[in-house]
Amino acid sequence: MTLPVYLVAGGLLDGCEAGDVVRVDGPEARHAVAVRRTRAGERVVLADGAGCSAEGEVAEVDRDTFAVRVDAVRDEPEPSPRFVLVQALAKGDRDDQAVEAATECGVDEVVPWQAARSVVRWRGERGERSRRKWDAVIVAATKQSRRTRRPVLGATATTEALVARVGTADLALVLHEDATLPLAGATLPEAGEVLVVVGPEGGVAPEELEALEAAGARPVRLGPTVLRSSSAGPAALAVLSAAARWR
Repeated sequence: MTLPVYLVAGGLLDGCEAGDVVRVDGPEARHAVAVRRTRAGERVVLADGAGCSAEGEVAEVDRDTFAVRVDAVRDEPEPSPRFVLVQALAKGDRDDQAVEAATECGVDEVVPWQAARSVVRWRGERGERSRRKWDAVIVAATKQSRRTRRPVLGATATTEALVARVGTADLALVLHEDATLPLAGATLPEAGEVLVVVGPEGGVAPEELEALEAAGARPVRLGPTVLRSSSAGPAALAVLSAAARWR
């Protein structure tokens, strides 16, 4: 049976060893107790979102806390190379879908991109609400896919900021329907950072593509068909993961 995973506060599992009892509180504990009806005797996994996980049996349940007696602790090394999805803001919930599936596919960081052709604009309180929603999507997908490392949600990037980051990346790939190089043919670095840039519904604007290429990005295509902004990033990450991680 698949054990439920609960993300705990950073530092809670520091120095944790088999035999220790870890008490969980806050929103995650309330969800476990009130929603999932967690009971004493059940086995669960606690993860700190930074690669450390502790498996054990629930020893005690209160109204809004629970305690786990740990019998196994694992530390997962940080993946290398590091995959970063630069996802252009999209209308509806398409960018939410992209973030969710990308998390399940193993992305290490998600960067919201305010692209020239993005219909949606993140400004003021609305922008903060949208960021919080993306973060909640990442947390839920991290637990669903049983990851011990949760992806980082990067700062919202302008095209200028994205160009600067491309200049420091070990490899930057822009998904584009007119590209001739297939993504599956790209050579990945053994370490460092790999950026995957996905445009909005209207695609990456010509001036954006020119600026990204000038900074060192390489346009690539997934295949003969054009994918939606909600599926292009996760599909690309699956291709990269199959080449570098799923072996």
